[in-house]
This record gives sequence, structure tokens and C-alpha cells, in this order.
Amino acid sequence: MAKFGIGQPIRRTEDLQLLSGHGQYTADVDWDNQAYAVAVRSPYAHANILAIDIDDAKGAPGVLDIFTGDDMLDDGIGAMPANIVVTQTDGSKMIHPPRYALATGKVRHVGDPVAFVIAETLDQARDAAELVMVDYDDLPSVTDTDKADAPDAPLVYDEAPNNRSFTWDFGDEAAVQAGLKDAAHTVTLKLINNRIIVNSMEPRAALGKYEGDAETGRYSLHTPTQGVHSVQRQLADDIFHVDKSRMRILTGNVGGGFGMKIFLYPEQLCVLYGAKRIGRPVKWVAERSYDGFTTDKMGRDHVSEITLGLDEDLKITGLDITLKAAMGAYISGFQAFIPTMASAKMYSGVYAIPAIHLRVHGLFTNTTPVDAYRGAGRPEAAYLLERLMDKAALDLGVDPVELRKRNYIPTSAMPYTTPVGPVYDSGDFARLTDIALQRADRSGFEARRQESASRGKLRGMGMSYYIECCGAGPGEQADIRVAEDGAVTLYIGTQDNGQGHQTAYKQIISNRLDIDLDRITVIQGDTDVVERGGGTGGSRSIPEGGVAVRDATEGVVEKGKQIASVLMETAAADIEYVDGKFAVVGTDRTVSFEDVARAAHDPTIVPDGVDPGLDVKARHKAEAQTYPNGCHVCELEIDPETGTLDILNYVVVDDFGTVVNPMMLAGQVHGGIGQGLGQSLMEETIYDPETGQLLSGSYMDYCMPRADNIPNIDFTYVDDIPCATNPLGIKGAGEAGAIGAPPASINAIVDAMKHLGIHHIDMPATQSRIWQTLQAASKADAAE
Repeated sequence: MAKFGIGQPIRRTEDLQLLSGHGQYTADVDWDNQAYAVAVRSPYAHANILAIDIDDAKGAPGVLDIFTGDDMLDDGIGAMPANIVVTQTDGSKMIHPPRYALATGKVRHVGDPVAFVIAETLDQARDAAELVMVDYDDLPSVTDTDKADAPDAPLVYDEAPNNRSFTWDFGDEAAVQAGLKDAAHTVTLKLINNRIIVNSMEPRAALGKYEGDAETGRYSLHTPTQGVHSVQRQLADDIFHVDKSRMRILTGNVGGGFGMKIFLYPEQLCVLYGAKRIGRPVKWVAERSYDGFTTDKMGRDHVSEITLGLDEDLKITGLDITLKAAMGAYISGFQAFIPTMASAKMYSGVYAIPAIHLRVHGLFTNTTPVDAYRGAGRPEAAYLLERLMDKAALDLGVDPVELRKRNYIPTSAMPYTTPVGPVYDSGDFARLTDIALQRADRSGFEARRQESASRGKLRGMGMSYYIECCGAGPGEQADIRVAEDGAVTLYIGTQDNGQGHQTAYKQIISNRLDIDLDRITVIQGDTDVVERGGGTGGSRSIPEGGVAVRDATEGVVEKGKQIASVLMETAAADIEYVDGKFAVVGTDRTVSFEDVARAAHDPTIVPDGVDPGLDVKARHKAEAQTYPNGCHVCELEIDPETGTLDILNYVVVDDFGTVVNPMMLAGQVHGGIGQGLGQSLMEETIYDPETGQLLSGSYMDYCMPRADNIPNIDFTYVDDIPCATNPLGIKGAGEAGAIGAPPASINAIVDAMKHLGIHHIDMPATQSRIWQTLQAASKADAAE
């Protein structure tokens, strides 16, 4: 194994730059003669725009330009595209009215932008924005997903009756109904998957410029993304209607993406449009409350009603799900995909369920649009299933672990085709469960529960078992270029958002070439120098990008053998590459990688038909998804007098197949668990039901997890179940922690309170919600 190769726990090579303050985020970038911009946003959740008066604002000091949605429409700026358009159950296309960068005619959520102000300084732009007078006619609004399709609910769009963008069915409804009819037991559950404000560490930002004449000039946009090529494609093709060569997208360091930075936002369009209008670069950086809380794409927001059937032996006979999914005020990005195909294919989980039926109602609400958030559909499916399994165990008075094991897909059944489509290539769910429960000391839990009770505390233990579908996407290209001195540069179209791509890709290269990591450079985030790319999302950067890197590196070795064969006057077939050297098999004759790299640029040495240099491009598109899985166990204690909660022990055992870097993997899992516990225990997006105002619009009102909320995590993984469909044996890992943590923690809370007849509590299980639930149960018990 190479010193810095696959499987080594190497510290991230990018951390020195980032921790010493030398990272370069979009807000750090300044272009000559740039101006500054502020968006004018709606204070109403739903209102007609009667008039926009910009005269006083235009005359304010330093103002260079102010424009509205009508100006952009007049100049032919297109609507922001919906990446996914769902076909409804009746065969018609979903209702998806166009969304423009600036609202025209009507605003549909608090924060909806209506005008864009550009000035010499940021303070001048802010002052002028306050002078823009918008005459609104306030309208009734709807923000509650569960009530959005009520007959008397205000309509977000007149063309969408009952606020339904779509109704979508998946699975075998007849088989499910038959399974439920014949079931010895049925279990029902209604649960809420709460709306999340992503709050990435780096706010959104956009810096745009236009160079050249009006007809042939070129746009440049510096902005945090999860892949520059998809942004380039949409801006060029769908919005500005120019050739892609006239649209350069740059992304530097990115302080967290989690899905929300995959998509286009109005401000990105506005800085480009404004830069062309004034002939100068335009910079916009989000303010956390004014811009971020109100307009960053949000996550989750599902309401589910579920029925599960089981036979006399407690084997599942059928699963029926009716789901309401909030779209928010506009359709864009992948939001319609998440509650449909992204989650539908995971509703079998790790269980042998003979029949599944899902009906999804995608609903418009007067709220910020909902889109991908870490896991994007898979956490929603896992939460539903794992809460349902615990609820079934409680209702039927059986051990939740035993109920799961009776229904686990056995290892002997692999590869296993689920009734909703995925084919699991590998997995040993019962073994990982046993490892996790042993590490959590489940056998000693009841004694610990009694000890807590002696102190007046409630102790609970909950588990969840997740499986997710990830690791495959549009494909990725690795472009490796080798300098004459043997230094290697990789150009690749994924985008690091903090995951450690530089280190992982360097390890894959070093694993084959056996060169030091400081001799390898990774280039991402520039459409001018990176030829193509699929971007980062769905835990696919290493399963697809990493395989492409491996293949390109192998190509470098094969090309190097042809050069080495000339240097050592032997056949290329007789040469092997080991320990950073090309060697003639069975001899001590060698030539270094650096010498071959230098010779590869000498036209007198390069064989006929071989291009000079050792540069190689390789593309890889996964033929199948990967299915990482694992068991989470959470043990916690509740003070019934106050509702406060302490997580005492958290164990997770994962199957990620081949592991590139164990240290970085642990960091991914820890971060995901932190976000998952944030959702389950404290993060809550609250809109006023009467006015549609966002009441949790700052860190004073929206509770983010902090260090003292996250327990020490006992993380381990099995490394003897490689993925059978990925050439490196890798299963994606980036989203796993956020999938397993919510159901494990909620199951533990319910376990602590079940003696009071409490069988469910919705997320977030905040201190006040736990206290209120306990008080209600105690009063009900006293009344009996």
C-alpha cells in the first residue's frame, strides 16, 4: 500500500490554508471597479404588486442602477428552470408556473425579491433600497403544509386548485390493499418531517461582470456552488440565451453546501444582468437574517400518514403511505424529485416488504421553496420507516429489535430487488445491528434505566437502521496532467464544499503513482479550465469522481510504460510500475516516474502514435447506485420536571464498503449526526399562520446545534462488505449520519416516555414539546 494511499487516515491537506484564514470564498473576492447590490424584498407572504416607485431611490447618493422584474422580462431574461418536472398519476404534467428572478405582479413569500439596487458602496445600496416604495395589496396566505390543500385554503396560484402542483402515485396499490386486508395487525402513524433552514456557515454570494460588446460579450460569475457546470448550462441555455463559451462560472472555497448550493438563485441572475447594464462588476453578499433565513432553499417539510400490515408472525404484509410535501412558493431545482422518486425508492428500507404504495401530493405554500437538504429524500424515508417500526413494536408489545430482525432482508438474499426498484448488491443488516447493540451495552440498559429512575429521571434507548441510495449521477471526468518534473495536476468537475476532496483525490492518485501528496494539485470550480463535470451531490464525488481519477491514473501508468520501454530498450509489456518506478520485470533495471515524465515531453523519445506527455482523461458514469447502510443507537436521559434532555451515549456502526480515508469518514459521519440531531431535537421553522411571517428568522429564534448539544460518538465501520457494483468497492458516505440520527433519537425519547402511554412525538422534540407531552400524558393518566 502506498504511504498516502487508499485506506490511510491522513489529515486533510487543505486544512492549513483554511484554518490560517487563507481560504478564498466569494465574499473575499473583489474585482476592479466593482459596485455593490442589495435586493428589495417583500415584507408580505402573499400580495399583489400594485406599483413600484424607484424615483427617489434612483436619486440617492451613489446609486448606479435599480431594476425590477419587468425590466428583466423586457430584456428577454428567462425564467429559472425546474430541473425535474413530474408526470402526475393522471398522465398530465405537474403545474409549475414560471419563476423569474424578480417577482412581477405578485409576491408569494416573505423575502420574495421585487427590485435590485446597485450603488457605489454597500451602505449606499442599503440606504437606497429603503427608498424603493412598493405598493402592495395584502392577500391571505397559507404556510401550513397539512392545511394547504384544504377547500378553504388561500390559493398560491389560481391555476393550481387545492394548491396542488402534482399528485403522484408509485408502487402496487392493489397488492398493498390486499396485504393490509389480510394482515393480522395494522399499525398507523401520522408524522411530521419538520422544515429545516440550512444555515450553511458561508452565506450565499454572487459577483458578476460582463466584458465586451452587447452582442458578443462574455459573462463571468463568481459564486459558491456544488458544481459550476450545471450553473453554467442553465444560465447560458435557459436564462441568458447565449453560448456556454460566453458564460464563465467560478467557485472558490465553499463553506458548506448540504444541497442548497446546487441550485440557481435570483441574485446570481441579477448581478450578471446588472453588470451588463452598468458596465461594471456587481457584488452581492447575503445577510443572514434579511436574505439567508428568508430565501435560502429550505429542507424537508413533509406530513405523512402511514399504515403498516403485519401477519401473525409479525412479518410485514404491506405498507401504504400518503404524503403531503411542501414545494413552497415556486417550483425550481429538484424539489419535485425529492418526495417522489428520491424517497419512493427507499421506502423498503432494509426490510423484506412484499408490497408498497406511495401517494404524494406536492403542495404550493406561501413559504420559501423547499429543495435538497443533506440526504434529499432518503432521510425522509428512513425516518418514516424507523419510527413506524418502533411504533409497531410499542403497539403490539414486542421488542423493536426483534421486530426488525424478523423483517430484515437476509444477507443470503443479496443481490436483493426491492418492490420499489433498487437492487441492493450487498449488506449484512443483522450483523451490524448486533455489533451496534453490543457496543451500546443494550443488555445492561434496564439497570441503567432503574438507576435514572432512582434520581427522578427518564432514560430511553432507541435504534434505527438506515440504508440509502447514492453514489451515481451524471458521470464525472478526471483530467490528469503531468508536468515535466513529475508534478501531477487533477482537473475535475466535482466541487468541494468542505468534504476534503483535495485529500481524497490525492490519496487515490498517490495509491497508484506512489508520489507524495504535496506533488499533487487538485483544480475545481472554473468552467474555463475544467472541461466538464457533474458536480457534487448525492454522495457521488468519490464513487464516480474517485473512479474516474483511478482510471485516469491507471492511464498515466500505461502511457508511462510506453515511454519507459524506449528508455530501457525493452517491450512495454515487460514493464511494471511499483514503488514509484517503472521496472523491467525480473530485473533490477528501473527508471523513476520523474525521469519518464521528463522524457515524455521529448519528441525524440516519444514512440510513434503516442501523444507527448503523460496527460490522460478518463470518464466514469456509475451503472448502478451504491447502498451504504448502518445502525444508530442513541441512549438519553430526560428530566420530566423541565423537559431537558441529555444524550448519554451514541453508537453508530456503518457499512461504507471500501474506505479511502478513515479520519475524514469519521468527520463526515459526525457532521451528519450533528445535523440530524439538530433536526430531531431543536431546529424548527415557524411561520405565523395568520400573516405568513417567518417567526424563526434569526439565530435568536432558530436553534442551531452547538458543541454541547452533540455527544461523543462511538463510530466504527465494517470493511469486509465491498460494494459489488462500484469499481473501487466504495459506497457513498456523505449523507449517512443525517439519515440515521433523527429516528434513533426520537425512538430513544419515546422509549423513555412509553410507560406513560406515549407512542410518538414529532420532531423537533424540543424541551418545551417534551415537557408538554409529559404533562398531557400525566393529566390523562390521572383522569383515568
